[in-house]
Amino acid sequence: MGSLAVEVTVPANSSREVTFYLTWHFPNRMSWSPLDDGIDNRLTNYYATQYADAWDVAEKVIPQIPELEGKSLQFVNSFVNSDLPDVVKEAALYNSSTLRTQTCFRTADGKFFGWEGTSNVGGICHGSCTHVWNYEQATAFLFSGLSRSMREVEYGHATDDLGMLNFRVGLPLERATYFDRTAADGQMGSIMRMYRDWQLSGDDELLLKLWPNVKKAMEYCWIEGGWDADKDGVMDGCQHNTMDVQYFGPNPQMGIWYLGALRASEEMARYTGDVKFAKTCRKLFEKGSKWIDENLFNGEYYIHLIEAPESIDDIAPSLLKGLESKDLGNPDYQLGEGCLVDQLVGQYLAHICGLGYLTDEQNVKTTLQSIMKYNYRDDSNSDFNSMRSFVLGDEKSLVMASYPGDRPKHPFPYFTEAMTGFEYTAAVGMLYEGQTEDGLLNIKNIRDRYDGLKRNPFNEAECGHNYARAMASWGAVVALSGFQYSAVDQSMAFAPFEGSMFWSNGSAWGVCTQSDSTVELSVAHGSLLLSSFSLTDATQLTFEKPLKIQAGEKAVLDIR
Repeated sequence: MGSLAVEVTVPANSSREVTFYLTWHFPNRMSWSPLDDGIDNRLTNYYATQYADAWDVAEKVIPQIPELEGKSLQFVNSFVNSDLPDVVKEAALYNSSTLRTQTCFRTADGKFFGWEGTSNVGGICHGSCTHVWNYEQATAFLFSGLSRSMREVEYGHATDDLGMLNFRVGLPLERATYFDRTAADGQMGSIMRMYRDWQLSGDDELLLKLWPNVKKAMEYCWIEGGWDADKDGVMDGCQHNTMDVQYFGPNPQMGIWYLGALRASEEMARYTGDVKFAKTCRKLFEKGSKWIDENLFNGEYYIHLIEAPESIDDIAPSLLKGLESKDLGNPDYQLGEGCLVDQLVGQYLAHICGLGYLTDEQNVKTTLQSIMKYNYRDDSNSDFNSMRSFVLGDEKSLVMASYPGDRPKHPFPYFTEAMTGFEYTAAVGMLYEGQTEDGLLNIKNIRDRYDGLKRNPFNEAECGHNYARAMASWGAVVALSGFQYSAVDQSMAFAPFEGSMFWSNGSAWGVCTQSDSTVELSVAHGSLLLSSFSLTDATQLTFEKPLKIQAGEKAVLDIR
């Protein structure tokens, strides 16, 4: 133990401020769960490669504090002074703080990893879980380099020779594939996130480096006994997913993720010159999209057709690990005819990626209206919940699933719960479809629960504190602004609006202010290089030579 004191004279009727800095330097951390396999369980924290010790931290960081605080305040002020609804600004900004909690960390090589959440004493659910991190958007739109490093880990280390992407990556990376399990939604969503991160960054080198394994991950769907073994564009095999169970038979959750992955793969394949593969993906996308609309849409929402395998031999060995249902002839833990809150999660990410509609547009709109009709709860007193109570008393929410019709005897485990990451996914979907009142209401209901009185406003929980999935809230910023950015073709787009909108692409950020005749595009951090600028009402400007805007600069564009 020790103490630290300073001597200061405080004259009468005056005050003095004394600042103490607490710095730390813990160079090592343990791997997710230490193993006895001869591999060192110690990891080195990234910051230990930047500073020699805690004193070095103090010497280097303290002089930078005024500048760092100034940049932070500039970011926050630009964001909160934009014309986004207050509840959206709060949800997005407060949840982005998860990136600075113990949910997340970087190793010595700079790569970024995350638990699903944390307990009071450590991380919960290891491995940068693909089917959880699928949902969040804050990392990609605020720190593109960190997001790309996750793709490097997934396709540079965690994908095996068959194309199976481990949905939990081991550490150190010599153990990357030790978990030896995949998740259908996690694998498909990761392909879409690869496309998103490439578009935001324009990192062709990374795409070309990882494309062979991205392609393998797509082809993995078609292995014997796999998710789409008959290669008809419809997932109907044994599909482990974020509900921590396996679905059997075609369903909207995995089916639409699959369609999104096919579209993303089509675009990446065409760019890399793999025209044949691009055509294959396009053909399967069109076939699968048509089939899902014709066979899963019941007039109100998309349902799950449970198709039990005839034999365990019909399931690829790599998909059998962790099998939950003991009776494959009548599998437990299925969605069935329920109305699932995030059945359109693949469409949510497709909109963010600019990949268009994956199924019929009107069916998408109707489905979101049905989620409000069947899953919305004005209070939580009347419905029985046998699982975790994230919502209490008169609090409002969207429950995971409702059953207007037949319900399986044993549905998937979490069907009576309400969890914010899933609610945000539905809410953002509503914003994209012009159902703005409903979308904002659902976001407000979440933030009313995390109001600082009942719960910590910076800590939306699921399986742990500061849960990664809740950063799906950043998707509302993208949806309401209509923001689309491609560093690949140097284009930027917004929805038409009156006022100011905050924008960010992961390496730069600023504000876009629109009036009747002009757009003022400012860059506060980073830089922009644009060949075209457009509004989604078909207004488009193409520049004779690329427009470059540096930090601290702005461009005024005439849109008359």
